[in-house]
Order: sequence, then structure tokens, then C-alpha cells
Amino acid sequence: MPASNQNSIIMQHQIRENVGNPQRLEELYRSDKSGFEEAFAELYPEISHLEMATFWKARFDYGAGKQNAALISRMDLFYVALSCAVAGFLIKLPDIIGFDAEATLFYQKNAGLIVFFGLSLFALLKRDLLDMRLMLVSFAVFVLSAIYINLLPAGWERDSIVLAYLHLPLLMWCYYGFIFIGDGIKEKSKRMDFVKYNGDLAILLPLIAIAGGILTAVTIGLFSAIDLNIEQFYFENVVIVGAVSAPVVATWIIREFPSVAGKIAPIIANIFSPLVLITLVVYLVSIVITGKDPYNDRDFLIAFNLLLVGVMAIIVFGVSGLSDGKAQRFAQITLLALVIVTLIVDIVALSAIVYRLGEYGFTPNRTVVLGSNLLIFGNLALIMVDLYRANFKAKEIQQVETTIAAYLPIYAVWTIFVVFAIPLIFGMR
Repeated sequence: MPASNQNSIIMQHQIRENVGNPQRLEELYRSDKSGFEEAFAELYPEISHLEMATFWKARFDYGAGKQNAALISRMDLFYVALSCAVAGFLIKLPDIIGFDAEATLFYQKNAGLIVFFGLSLFALLKRDLLDMRLMLVSFAVFVLSAIYINLLPAGWERDSIVLAYLHLPLLMWCYYGFIFIGDGIKEKSKRMDFVKYNGDLAILLPLIAIAGGILTAVTIGLFSAIDLNIEQFYFENVVIVGAVSAPVVATWIIREFPSVAGKIAPIIANIFSPLVLITLVVYLVSIVITGKDPYNDRDFLIAFNLLLVGVMAIIVFGVSGLSDGKAQRFAQITLLALVIVTLIVDIVALSAIVYRLGEYGFTPNRTVVLGSNLLIFGNLALIMVDLYRANFKAKEIQQVETTIAAYLPIYAVWTIFVVFAIPLIFGMR
């Protein structure tokens, strides 16, 4: 009989003899931990009815759970490193292959694609079960998107092409959302989880950028002190790679520490909602007093629309913070007022766009701005109705989230239209 089997039999005999003596069992365990655990596992079916056996099994299972958790954590770090390495490699392709990134507008065309490819890779690796079919489909989606955007004529004078550059990252964001949500794509609560995640991401990324900026300043300062100028090398390699890797790292932080990151965006949104409301009211009054004309001032109209998008984001994240059952009356009223004022801003913007269309005709920019404003107007109108019902009709505040989640696919369809149809409709001009 092998010595290992004989030792196991002896240990089983000692466990059986001392089943009612906790102190002796602990001594046996400390004398040979692996041998005790192996002998206990073989003996357990025989003594499973005993309270002592239940205690020791729970103890060993807990230890195994900790080991598995540590293994999972190490795998998570590997997934983070792999996703960051892939994104870093792709963003450095001009240097690796040797072509002019500025002449080909490589970064303008591909930076968003690369960021969301890294995020999508991390999300696919983090799934409970690796779905090779989804991975292949996702790879094909990104490759075909990259081929399409890089085959478009380069040049900032072509508005329809520039709009495709700007909207392709939004389209990839939509596809990343599909991967992020997974099998629950039809569940509106899962869609709102993705929206909340984006709020957390928007908060964490600037913090990571600040930390990275401090590290950059310290590193360059230290090397400058010994007469080594590493600025160009550091920015071309570390900073650029770090920029496309930061979203993956932030996503890992959100997943790993949800209790820390999960409430930041709604809190900030609810703090700023009253301030934004006051600012918007003062802004509208100032437009009237100063006589500023959004109908004939193109730059002013662009700023007007950017303001609208920013306020829309605050409203969405503010609503997500009210859905946990702890919403206060003041916060709900504030959001309703903010939505109403934002609708007024949107109506002014829409009227200005329609006026410019009548005066100057359709262009790619005017068409896309009109469509985007109409989408935002429809979304805000539905949110306003739900907030009104929640405030004055005793309806559930969660209905607002349902409305926002249901509207997300409409934005996705519109983005597809802008990326693929607008350049064709306007003849690549």
C-alpha cells in the first residue's frame, strides 16, 4: 500500500476517534493541513450527519472560495492587461507599421473604434461563459467598421464624412452596450444598468486622468532633474496608450468596487440639477436681454445644441438616482422643472434650425442637428410626462427609467443612419 494512502487511512482513523474532541481535531489539522483535508473529504460522507462535520466542511469550502476568488481576481487583472495591451497596440499602429497618422487622419477615424474595441474585449472576456460566436461576430463588426471609416475620403471640408467620424464612436458605444448587457438586452432594467455604468465611467475617467497627469508631471520632472528629456517619448508611448487603456481600467474598478463607484454619478447629477436649472433660466433670460440671435449665428446655435446634450445627460443620470426608492420630493420637482426648461431650450434650437433650413437649404450638418434635436425633444417630452405623473399622479418614479431605456434603441438607429446613410445621401460632401 502506498505511503500516502496509508497516511490518509491513519488520519481518517484519528478523525473518527476524535470526532467529539474539537481541540484534538484542531491539533491534527495543524500537524498536517493537506493530509487532514484530504482524509476529511474521503470520510465526510460517513460523518456528514454530525455537526462537527458540517463545521469543518464549511471551513474548507470557505477556504476554497477564497482561493477561487483570488484566482478570479488574478484572471480579471489578466483580462484588464490583455484588453489594455490590445488597445495600446492598435493606437500605436502608425508607428509600428510606419505611416503618417496625421495625413490619413488615423486618430480622428479610429481612436473611438479602438477605445470601444478594448472595452468590448474586456466585456467579452468577463462573461460567465466565453461565447466564441459572439466574439467572432464582434470582431467582424469592428473590422468592417474600421474598413468602412478608413475607406471614406479624408478631409475636414466634407461635412458628411466628418459627421461619420463623429458618430461612429457613438455607434460602437451602442454595440458595446449590446455586449455589456448580454442576454438581458430586452430587459429595460439591464439597459438602465448600462446607462448608470456610463455615469460612473464619466466620473472615474477624469479622476484617472488627473492621477495620470500628476504621474506624468512627476516622471518628467524627475528625469529632467538628471538632464534626460523624455517628454516626447513619454507622450507618444505612455500617455497615448494610457488614454485608450483608461476606460478599461475604470470599467474594472466599477465592476470590482460597485459600492464605491455605483452612486457617484446620480449624487453629482442631483447636486448639480438645481444649479443647472438656475443657469438655464438665467441663460434664456440673458438671450432675450442681449438680443442674441440663434437664427443667424451659426456658432451660437452649435453651442446651444452642445448645452442641450449636456443637460440631457444630467437629467438621465439624475433620474437614475431617484429609482432606488429614496427619492425626495424636492429632487423630483427639480428634475421636472429642469426637463420643462430644457424643452423650451430645445424648441428655440429647433425653430432656429428650421429657419436656417428654410433660408439656406439642407446640408449634412443641418440635417443631423435637426434629427438629433427632434430625438431629444421626443425623449424629453416622454420623460416630462412620466415625471409629472410621478409628482402629481402618485405614479412610480421607475416608469421614468423604463421610458429612458425604451428610447435607447431609437438613438442607435439614428446613429446608424448618420454613419452610413448621410455620406451617401449628400454625395460624400
